[in-house]
Amino acid sequence: MDAEAQDSFREFVENRSSALLKTAVLLTGGDRHAAEDLLQNALIKAAGHWYRIDEPEAYVRQILYRQQVSRWRLKWRRRELTVAEPPEPGANPDAASAAELRLLMRGALARLTARQRTVLVLRYFEDLPEADVARILGCSVGTVRSTTHRSLARLRTLAPELTALGRQAVDARPQPSRDFSPVEVRP
Repeated sequence: MDAEAQDSFREFVENRSSALLKTAVLLTGGDRHAAEDLLQNALIKAAGHWYRIDEPEAYVRQILYRQQVSRWRLKWRRRELTVAEPPEPGANPDAASAAELRLLMRGALARLTARQRTVLVLRYFEDLPEADVARILGCSVGTVRSTTHRSLARLRTLAPELTALGRQAVDARPQPSRDFSPVEVRP
């Protein structure tokens, strides 16, 4: 890699690594160490092809997704997250801070299978259409749809408080005014 390409690569890593790490953390179910490994491996692979990459972020994200898919296809034993005491639902969901909500979501995502978690991250965090998710994961659109449906159902079962918080957020949105005052129309 020549000096110009090295500078370009360093600048990319400095500017985009935090956003890419967030995606990697979600893909690994909240395991920051595994996410850092996933991102580092993706960056190493990208560095080897840096001179011919047109869209570096898209390229690195594609590597992240494919490496994560490869990890859950290896059928490794799933690591379980152990805690001293089971989490208690908050007494007042309105008082839940954004940090508590993120922790709750991260914990719920960690309890999904790697495939379910990957599909949800690609669909809802990365906001990719089903066809793109299917292409990335190497499966059909129908498989993406059914996996998304089953994943959301399992997420609702594992963390029912998320459903309640989501309903409250929808209810708290400002509703359009239903007051219709007659408008005088003049010819």
